[in-house]
Amino acid sequence: MTRPPPTTDEDSMTSAANPSTGALPALDGVRVIDLAGVIMGPYACQILGDLGADVIKIEPPGGDVMRLLHRRDADSTGALALNLTRNKRSVVLDLKQPAGKQAALDLIATADILVTNMRPRALRKLGLTYDDLAEANPRLVYCNAQGFRSDSPAADLAAYDEVIQATSGMVDLMRRVTGEPYYIPTALADKVCGLTIVYSVLAALVARERTGRGQHVEVPMADTMFAFTLVEHIGGRAWEPQAGPVGFPRSLAPGHKALPTKDGWACILPYNHRNAADFFEFVGHPEVMERFTPERFQNQLGELYEAVAEYTPRFTTAQWQRFCGEHSIPFAPVMDLDHAGEHDYWAAGHMLDVQHHPHEGDYRVIGNPVRFSASSDGVRRHCPELGEHTASVLAEIGYPPDRIAEVTGSG
Repeated sequence: MTRPPPTTDEDSMTSAANPSTGALPALDGVRVIDLAGVIMGPYACQILGDLGADVIKIEPPGGDVMRLLHRRDADSTGALALNLTRNKRSVVLDLKQPAGKQAALDLIATADILVTNMRPRALRKLGLTYDDLAEANPRLVYCNAQGFRSDSPAADLAAYDEVIQATSGMVDLMRRVTGEPYYIPTALADKVCGLTIVYSVLAALVARERTGRGQHVEVPMADTMFAFTLVEHIGGRAWEPQAGPVGFPRSLAPGHKALPTKDGWACILPYNHRNAADFFEFVGHPEVMERFTPERFQNQLGELYEAVAEYTPRFTTAQWQRFCGEHSIPFAPVMDLDHAGEHDYWAAGHMLDVQHHPHEGDYRVIGNPVRFSASSDGVRRHCPELGEHTASVLAEIGYPPDRIAEVTGSG
């Protein structure tokens, strides 16, 4: 499972065998067109690139907005783009110009997968719907992922992560726990939907092997996150008529949070009656367990968490780790993200390795969490400069120099 080093000759690198085993990436030979912006679509295409696909990112003349966010200085690439745009080739095309649009169509005709998060109205206006493209490339797996279903009145509404958290019920869960309708402090909808794009297009690719034809795949963010939220929170709403409140009791119990230790914070989570009995025995107050019975334990979690929190500051994080490990009580110290690169576990898994970017210098690469026994993976190309591969990619599909000049000259 040794990862290959990144290539420094980006234009010539379309696949990367593991130098020690000769194993090719799982998606070697699959071409993906990344016609998406911000996080959701680019994240999906980054994963496909990590798995070995040849990902061609079509960017507008100004580039994906992620290139501009969280930059180190005025000339650098944004922190998000350094990882979201790895293992991709950047082609700049102005889709509003005839030459740029035709070049995009010619590239899409060579692709196995296309991913876009343009809204349906914009796709129709540009002539880039599935119906527009399928005749020229019937084997194309075409995925559009926008906020809401394309056959709904909400199809063309703007849908940022916070909008989807609100409409899918996630903000309601935060309200039930905290009393305030907070957003979850991560782009959860973008990333979950990005993962959904990945497994959906790969399923369609498998189906194509049976049928010989591609298909249209739609990933509406609102529907995806609604289904995601309800997995454990459907509760009594699972029955008709409703048999009780929605919500997963453990997650919504008061005090369901990390707790203070003598020298920090930790997840200390007595999960069952036996765990709780061991906990209160350890802190010297076994009589507390007289309030909790095995039969009612799951209905007393709020009271349990309150009792546990009273005693956790009495011991250090290391002492709690040793005790919880000996008694099979779920435990983890709270990691400070500022120090994640120093954590032995993440370092051993190569989850934040430092690599050298030819233009940006040293930077931290977010590792691919998946491990393959017979396929290579990892960073084969660093985040490209905007439009770095426009000429070479167009030449690959047969464009002569004068035609390339026409396309690049039009933006």
